[in-house]
Amino acid sequence: MTEKENNIKDTTNENKQENDEIKVVMPEATWTTMPQEEFKEQPEYLQVFTNFYIAKFNQRDLEVMSTYDVNSNMVDINHYLVDNIHFTRKELVRHALQYHDNNFHQLVDEIVHQDHIDQESMTSYEDWDNWYEERRNNFSTSLS
Repeated sequence: MTEKENNIKDTTNENKQENDEIKVVMPEATWTTMPQEEFKEQPEYLQVFTNFYIAKFNQRDLEVMSTYDVNSNMVDINHYLVDNIHFTRKELVRHALQYHDNNFHQLVDEIVHQDHIDQESMTSYEDWDNWYEERRNNFSTSLS
């Protein structure tokens, strides 16, 4: 055997020894999924109001609504809407109510208190829209 062949054989043996000494064992992959989020049951009038509110938010038409915001609820709601605007409308309604139902309740409670409406009878988008336009027409000066 020549010296070159001996060097190649020695190198091969060294590599084999290193491979035997350092063995990498990969663990089996395991999948973990997050549990499905459970949403609180909300009254229909509050779901409809939230949908209406989000529509007005998207239209940048919340001037009338701001007159009913005595506890800065709109700040919390609007901040959440801006951060989660990528949701579809239906998803956004569900998620906004999940985390800010108290804010929406307080807004509706103030509307009921000031305007003496029956929130249970406000079951459609059109009901809230008609109420909103009536309030807008009652202002002596334009809000926008």
